[in-house]
Amino acid sequence: MKAVVFSKLAQKSLLKMAPDTASRIVAKIKQYASDPNSMTNNVRALKGREGILRLRVGDWRVLFKEGVVIDVIRIAPRGAAYE
Repeated sequence: MKAVVFSKLAQKSLLKMAPDTASRIVAKIKQYASDPNSMTNNVRALKGREGILRLRVGDWRVLFKEGVVIDVIRIAPRGAAYE
């Protein structure tokens, strides 16, 4: 399992949202960290942004970079995630 690091912006987003939604998002991130192949339908590379992937969790999007660790850059609703 890869380590997961949350940016300050991602942590702030998690604290502002409903607790059940936040726990669901964190669970999906941990699931991806332990087994990336289980989430292949929900993970895509972003066009025009080198090395950034997005994870779809319902109406929420998680933008992250994958390397030795998974750096979660941003967590936002679907419409605001790509600004």
